[in-house]
Amino acid sequence: MPRGRATMRDVAAAAGVSLATVSRVVNQVGGIAPETRRLVEQAIEELGLPAPIPRGGTPKPVEGAVYVRCPYVLTDYFGLIVSSIAETLDRHGRQVVLNAGEAAQHDPVLPHLASRRGIGGAVLILPPEPSEDLVRLSSRRFPFVVVDPRTALPRDIPSVSAAHHSGARQLTAHLTALGHTRIGVIAGPREWLAADARLSGHAAALADAGILPDASLVRHDQPTTVHGYRAAISLLDLDPRPTALVAFNDKAAVGALQAAAERGLSVPNDLSIAGFDDLDLSRATTPQLTTVRQPLQEMGRMAVSLLTRLLDRHEVEALHVELATELIVRGSTGSPR
Repeated sequence: MPRGRATMRDVAAAAGVSLATVSRVVNQVGGIAPETRRLVEQAIEELGLPAPIPRGGTPKPVEGAVYVRCPYVLTDYFGLIVSSIAETLDRHGRQVVLNAGEAAQHDPVLPHLASRRGIGGAVLILPPEPSEDLVRLSSRRFPFVVVDPRTALPRDIPSVSAAHHSGARQLTAHLTALGHTRIGVIAGPREWLAADARLSGHAAALADAGILPDASLVRHDQPTTVHGYRAAISLLDLDPRPTALVAFNDKAAVGALQAAAERGLSVPNDLSIAGFDDLDLSRATTPQLTTVRQPLQEMGRMAVSLLTRLLDRHEVEALHVELATELIVRGSTGSPR
């Protein structure tokens, strides 16, 4: 039987007791002989299931290292988050086990994470696994926090993200205030929660300005420079073309800048371009990018704060935390001709 997939029925069989007895031990119901309780708890431990949480009193804190999973290249965006998590965990006296790099996306980590020896909890950054896998991990009462969830999560799974909706709304409102009415959007992948939230914020800002959203002005693609260039070319081929482009991130916005230069368009005189994230890259372009600053390091610190409270068995009420973003206006946006 694979570890991490045991059930209460398996525990009953291993301990040689009834299913009802296992249920009473797990739920800390009295009337169980000490030796029977010891056998059941031993079977639970051997099968890799989480130990029962005692009723009454103060449960013991969870010991062990923190598993930090970031299955992406640790540059700029992800590097800032991971370094912040590692530094904060060090201050809390917690060791870090790091799982990183794009090759790690194919590692079947989650099914066995709760049963790994020496691991007390985890921080999962933009996990590529489906939400069902996260729900199964949560059902084993394994403490973990998700940073920047890719898909919608149940309320009882703690997560930290930036306020994508309000950030995108601020950015588009900046463009409409400049006079732009035809704004192209280089959105992220359709299935990403952040992409949906930002499109929602963009539509809200258009509505505030009395402008109807136009689906023909939206391109969904991966948030890279190459894909940003490709999406921008497609949008600039429209007739009439957009007077402004908002990209899912700064990398995609750099691709849009390349497309504009290739078409002989001056930024921002002929075309305004904006990004999202406020990476160092946004200040290395000509002109510098208008963008939305995500509090990436604070996201890492907040994730550790939530996880530490879970590991200490404290009550956590604000399970889905959104941190405020900030509009940064630079030279890549201006009034349309």
